[in-house]
Amino acid sequence: MHRQAVIRATNQQLLAFETTARLLSMTQAARELHSSQPTISIQLRDLAESVGMPLFEQQGKRLRLTEAGLELQETVREIFSHWARFESRISELRGVQRGRLRLAAVTTAEYLLPQLLGPFCEAYPGVEVELAVENRSTILQRLERDADDLTVIMIPPDDKRLRVLPFAENPLVVIAAAGHRLAGKKCTLKQLQEERWLLREPGSGGRLIVEAHFKQENFSPRIAMALGSNEAIKHAVAGGLGITVLSRHALRQDAGELGLVELKVAGFPLPGRFSFVMREGRRLSPAAEAFLQFAQAHTA
Repeated sequence: MHRQAVIRATNQQLLAFETTARLLSMTQAARELHSSQPTISIQLRDLAESVGMPLFEQQGKRLRLTEAGLELQETVREIFSHWARFESRISELRGVQRGRLRLAAVTTAEYLLPQLLGPFCEAYPGVEVELAVENRSTILQRLERDADDLTVIMIPPDDKRLRVLPFAENPLVVIAAAGHRLAGKKCTLKQLQEERWLLREPGSGGRLIVEAHFKQENFSPRIAMALGSNEAIKHAVAGGLGITVLSRHALRQDAGELGLVELKVAGFPLPGRFSFVMREGRRLSPAAEAFLQFAQAHTA
């Protein structure tokens, strides 16, 4: 009787495959997994040999999944999803004394979350925290894959499949270098018409709020530069390249060190708010439930 060959795969191989299949780049996969490209290449080669069929093919400068690769991608997603549910269930059996908390957050939240995670980890030393800080586009992709226990975002997508729990204010303010001509004075947007504005990349939560306000005020800023991180914008403003609108949390962290000030502009601060977002009906692990309640209690 013919015996069907058994496909053997390690967790490292499946993780390398899932990341490469999602990013369609071994270089980017190696960067995300804090590994080397040759290591990722070997893991994918060994996995393809075990499957007995190629999983990727080259298309120009990028990779493309083969039919076998597409089938494996769906299978790996199911495996990881089932394993995450298993871990959550085990955490429930252990209680909050042990467990894992998977958080994903937009970059603006990187100033708030450490202030919460520090005391939370002291209160629950047995909880292992995984925090991914990405731009809004990447965070929405992770949310679509249901990759995390809790997602922190400013403007949740309009999706009835999602549960949204607001928990922390995130006021947006106009920031300039300390020597700005209007520092310490009250002013209007009209007085900032000729300023060079440095904003976040199009599509980011903060920029969406700012653009809506500018449109409401019939204000057309001179956008000199769009940058992908709050830190890059703060250093550019400190260097005299222009002014910006950022979270007040971002200003408080190192305003004195960089020499930044909040301008007193009519209509500001703009109201912003962070929310926890998760799949509707998702059963949170004890660690995730504990952090959700902890954050709500400490930001009320």
